[in-house]
Amino acid sequence: MNYAKHFSVSQTPQTEQADPSQVQNSAGGYAFEITPWQRLARFLILGCEGGTYYATERKITQDNAKCVQECLALDPARTVEVIADLSETGRAPKNDPAVFALAIAASTPGPAASAALAALPRVCRISTDLFHFVAACKGQRGWGSGLRRAVSDWYTRLAERDLCYQIAKYQQRDGWSHRDVLRLSHAEINQPVARYIVSGADGMGLRTVERKGRQTRTYPELILPEYLEAFEELKHADARRTQELILRYDFTHEMIDSRHKNNPDVWACLLQHMPMRAMVRNLGKMTEVGLLAPLSAATNSVVARLVNEASVQRSRLHPLALLSAERVYAQGHGERGSLRWSPVGAITDALDEAFYLAFGGVESTGKRTLVAVDVSGSMDSGTIAGVPGISPHVGAAALAMVALRTEPNTHVVAFSSGVPGEYRYGSGASYWGVRCPAGLSELGISARQRLDDVISTMAKVPMGGTDCALPMLYAMARGLEVDLFQIITDNETWAGGVHPHQALAAYRNKSGIPAKLAVIGMTATSFSIADPNDAGQMDFVGFDLSTPQAIAQFAKMC
Repeated sequence: MNYAKHFSVSQTPQTEQADPSQVQNSAGGYAFEITPWQRLARFLILGCEGGTYYATERKITQDNAKCVQECLALDPARTVEVIADLSETGRAPKNDPAVFALAIAASTPGPAASAALAALPRVCRISTDLFHFVAACKGQRGWGSGLRRAVSDWYTRLAERDLCYQIAKYQQRDGWSHRDVLRLSHAEINQPVARYIVSGADGMGLRTVERKGRQTRTYPELILPEYLEAFEELKHADARRTQELILRYDFTHEMIDSRHKNNPDVWACLLQHMPMRAMVRNLGKMTEVGLLAPLSAATNSVVARLVNEASVQRSRLHPLALLSAERVYAQGHGERGSLRWSPVGAITDALDEAFYLAFGGVESTGKRTLVAVDVSGSMDSGTIAGVPGISPHVGAAALAMVALRTEPNTHVVAFSSGVPGEYRYGSGASYWGVRCPAGLSELGISARQRLDDVISTMAKVPMGGTDCALPMLYAMARGLEVDLFQIITDNETWAGGVHPHQALAAYRNKSGIPAKLAVIGMTATSFSIADPNDAGQMDFVGFDLSTPQAIAQFAKMC
């Protein structure tokens, strides 16, 4: 009997443990389990809206909430600092996971709650975040003195103009309004502003009060700050006066009367002082009303801002927001509603350029890099950070282009699974000429291609199961000299006859190159194909703003 065919430490099927520390992933294969701190970062950056191919949104949210609690039990101060720092630096596409995690911390008695409430202004920088926070806290804790004081401080720290801006722009979210929060927190803010929040403009006039059944006293009218007086006028102003008020007080599109939402002159005034984030969100609307048209001054202004690296960096606009904006704008209609427009090519091109600029300057390492994108079926489920249309598959294609434009010596392939040890190319034949339903495909893309074109190219690659060992086996079979493998995946590998870390070891032995493996996780699960005991393998979070630079530093390490 040939016992060796049933056991090998160098070639183990992925449905079996190759290392005692491995755990079973959601697909039934075995992978390494990342630390709670690594999973916390994945959740804060990627979120879990829509769930994954193997887990529902509810299940993965519950698992990540337990991870937050686990980190709080290990080190509450560190956990809160991770949440606050990641939120402040804009590394995540959305702030919602950080707000939710902070609410969990604020509802955990002891040092965790104290640290979380102290960090409230760092994470909840606008009223929408504050409303999300108190809504998340409602199901986990009561309105004790600590929460009341923290929320009250959130209001009282604001200068009068900033407070008025928050009241006018963010009036209610999640069933919560400033009126609700102010009453529960007992915040002592400017009296006219407080009256305005509680009673509205109609409650600002004269009123009478009876004291102990004796005489009735009339209180004088409370005078609103000028900003709120102008905001009240804005609600009923005609188009011309609306434009004047916008230019004088920097009012936003959320504040103007709906009658003027289709007036290009009003939008032209809004555009003059519109922040980058708001501008990107409203490109479709400004195109529909005719403000943004080919060769127009407004279009030239928008394009100039989008291709200006300093402007993009100052805006702290996340690359994922720009990727989503480009895809939505190019298709000529929104994901919801009836808005339709004819895209302006110059703006679509500028959004494409802005996507790369948002990552900041990433220095080339000169390393020979093979970027392998997982295009298995599971990568097409769910969304990254809840951004419509941005599945892990689409996001992975975008990250591959970032690598391609950063490193001149880069080759990009896409893979799923196939007959063990065989690799399918565009013709449908494997490396040895045997046909198989899916495998590894050479894409032939270049750094000069448009991002949407590359995403379309990858979408044509046949999907199958997941075999994350294929990139190393492919490089070994072809005799490719690779310094760094970048595998962009959800880590739900199961279909191969050898584990990825074993395939990497085999490649190193055959080639004599101490190749490294950077694994870029695209979902908020607890798995990774990177062996934590190998210094030449490391796990990264997809669409963390710092990931390209961190990978470059990892690649340069001796």
